[in-house]
Amino acid sequence: MKSFIGAVIFICVAFSANAQLLWKVSGNGLTQPSYIIGTHHLAPFSIMDSIAGLQKAMNETQQVYGELKMSEMQSPATMGKMQKAMMIESDTTLTSLLSPEDFESANKFCKENLMVDLNMAPKLKPAFLLNNVVVMAYVKHVGKFNPQEQLDTFFQSQAAQNGKKVDGLETAEFQFNLLFNGSSLQRQAQLLMCTLNNIEAEVENLKKLTNAYMKQDLNTMFKISEERKGNQCDALPSEEDALIYNRNKIWAEKLPAIMKAAPTFVAVGALHLPGEKGLLKLLKSQGYTVEPVK
Repeated sequence: MKSFIGAVIFICVAFSANAQLLWKVSGNGLTQPSYIIGTHHLAPFSIMDSIAGLQKAMNETQQVYGELKMSEMQSPATMGKMQKAMMIESDTTLTSLLSPEDFESANKFCKENLMVDLNMAPKLKPAFLLNNVVVMAYVKHVGKFNPQEQLDTFFQSQAAQNGKKVDGLETAEFQFNLLFNGSSLQRQAQLLMCTLNNIEAEVENLKKLTNAYMKQDLNTMFKISEERKGNQCDALPSEEDALIYNRNKIWAEKLPAIMKAAPTFVAVGALHLPGEKGLLKLLKSQGYTVEPVK
């Protein structure tokens, strides 16, 4: 299941039994509290109506930090870097990575859902296709999805409109490298076919994940992300660390200085929050008081 969660990092990773997405961080030398909210790219804006204290948290903070600075993602320079990162630079092609049967299956899906003929784009990395396969499969099976409603972008754009500082905990280059170069091309191809061969089950799991998010149930989201099939489709420990836990550690190291500089509204993927190695627990272990906003 983690391989699927990893694929939705752009879209897309149990701290309390309470249903909760918004958390207040105080103490440990902070003169004013900061706030952390877990986001989910497939959630509609209507979720904000049920998050207690959200507007207050946005009003009281002076800067917004996300995983990325979203306004930079549309710049020509950043788009150029992404286009380079998503292409295979070696002599390897999709036809050499996939068996004839798997290539035909992948191409059929891509032509029907992505309007891409892989015969015309043989140098696309499997990881790039996997990200798009997951999104399109979800959109196809779940109605009323609005790609213009992205919580991360909303929080940052609102802050910018109010003259507040907006920044990212990571660079676009870092995420491109994580997504498209984080594993071998052979492993990427393996995970692509794992998803395509189990697409209905994967979509159902994503529906469950989204439903849990709409209920602000981090515990259930965490449990879904931890499910294992017991085969090659499961994430390796190194992949899990790279995708979730190593990043949590880095963010937890960066946030004290950021929060000390000014009260901060932090918006990152919800699956980064829960668990013993989650961002909330890491901040608590540093001496901060981390509590749900009611």
